[in-house]
Amino acid sequence: MSKKKSAPRTRKKAKAKKAPRKRAAKSTSDRAPASRRGKAAAKPRPRKAAAPSQAEAATEAEAHPVPEVAPAPPAVPRPQGPCRVETDSLGPVKVPEEAYWGAQTQRAIENFPVSGRRAHPMLVRAYVAIKRACAVTNEAAGKLDTRRCRAICQACDEVLGRGLMADQWVVDIFQAGAGTSMNMNTNEVLANRALELLGKERGQYDILSPNDHVNMSQSTNDTFPTAMHVAALLVWKDLRASLEQLARDLSAKARIFDTVLKSGRTHLQDAVPIRLGQEFGAYAAAVRQAVSHIDTAGEDLCEVALGGSAVGTGLNTHERFASNAVTHLGKLVNLQLRAARDLRHRMQSMLPVAAMSSAVRNLALELIRISNDLRLLASGPRTGLAEIELPPVQPGSSIMPGKVNPSLPECMAMICYQAVGNDATVAMAVQAGQLELNVMMPSMAAALLDSMQHLANFIPVFCQKCISGITVNEDRCREYFNNSIGLAAVLNQKIGYLKAAAVAKKAAASGASLIDVIRREKLLPPKDLKALLNRKHITEPGTTVERGKGA
Repeated sequence: MSKKKSAPRTRKKAKAKKAPRKRAAKSTSDRAPASRRGKAAAKPRPRKAAAPSQAEAATEAEAHPVPEVAPAPPAVPRPQGPCRVETDSLGPVKVPEEAYWGAQTQRAIENFPVSGRRAHPMLVRAYVAIKRACAVTNEAAGKLDTRRCRAICQACDEVLGRGLMADQWVVDIFQAGAGTSMNMNTNEVLANRALELLGKERGQYDILSPNDHVNMSQSTNDTFPTAMHVAALLVWKDLRASLEQLARDLSAKARIFDTVLKSGRTHLQDAVPIRLGQEFGAYAAAVRQAVSHIDTAGEDLCEVALGGSAVGTGLNTHERFASNAVTHLGKLVNLQLRAARDLRHRMQSMLPVAAMSSAVRNLALELIRISNDLRLLASGPRTGLAEIELPPVQPGSSIMPGKVNPSLPECMAMICYQAVGNDATVAMAVQAGQLELNVMMPSMAAALLDSMQHLANFIPVFCQKCISGITVNEDRCREYFNNSIGLAAVLNQKIGYLKAAAVAKKAAASGASLIDVIRREKLLPPKDLKALLNRKHITEPGTTVERGKGA
């Protein structure tokens, strides 16, 4: 009897243990249909497989490896191969044997493996030109001997004229404050190359020193802002040429589209007529105005801090060093540079950089607006405005055959968004100056030069592959013009605003064009209606219905 009584208790316990598994099964997405639940209860679904053994897991991992996200490598790794030992004020440092940089640059490499991005080439060029100008000025003042001066100048000329050693500027754009690492990178590369030209070995700084000779009469605090100004002006030359081409191309389209009458739009609703050529002419005017504003900002960048030394007092410089060095520098880079009237002000305040960045941001805002207009006017081809057609440059979808997107205006907008963000970076860095120095200059330089270079790179492509190939859908423009409720505005001076509004409502309610309603209700004589439809009369200043009489 005890055995017979124990069996039910065992089964009840078993059911109690199974109950949670049944409830869990009900909550899954693959729950059995109601018609099969009984069968499923009688024959439970296979339980989830047990965890694989370590050997099975290893085999599975080898068959289907999971990619790992690795941290970005340093810009330049620690030296692994043959090295030489250099010594700076903190002690000995191993430097790759083949490197032209020295101890302080190597420390910066190891201290700041941040972005993997190095200085903009124009910043390097500007810095090397500064070193050459200073060497010549110091020689003329009797502070630097001719032998060392010539070696330094020859090393500079190899960079400026032949583009040699460009890979030796290795410091990350995010570095020690004020750009000391960038300055020393330049001093060390030029010093070591000059030593080779003198028949010496790299690192023999007792013969020609990065600090005592290449950096003579200078500080990072006056050379970096000067290099930043010069680099921005050099990049602006390229960007300006691209923008002038963009304005010319937009003006050319304005002339071609001048006869195309269409409906204007305000608030994305029907407005009074406009010519498509007028829209494109306005785009060209916007670009030219933005160029003018950047030109104005560039004027202040022509005043440079070179000669201010550490805090703007000119410590350890010749009395005419600033003016002479700036004159030499201007000739080297072909810019109308001038020495600062107040070196303390020029080294404390980075306002000219903020003004330049702000002007570039304003250009970006205009280009975003123009790009968005092009996208809107070209929307379609069947369900959008479709007033213009942009040249196809690539397939627009991985799933929708035949789809073509406005890829170039989209890219332009993204580049400009970045420029707007970069300007915010510049603004924050500019306000961070403290007392005699703003140490955030490397961040300013990187952000401003990035914005300008991105635009300089892309605008020629935008002109060639987008603007120059834009065509117009005249039938669509004519249809919108004829059906626009905005035409009612031309009746204001003939029948008054309220009556004109009633005509517009009647046209909208009936689906008829405003022109048809005017004709049907004889609101205008035929000759006035003819004047109304004249593209010049309706889209130029001084136009009223009365003016159309006798046309």
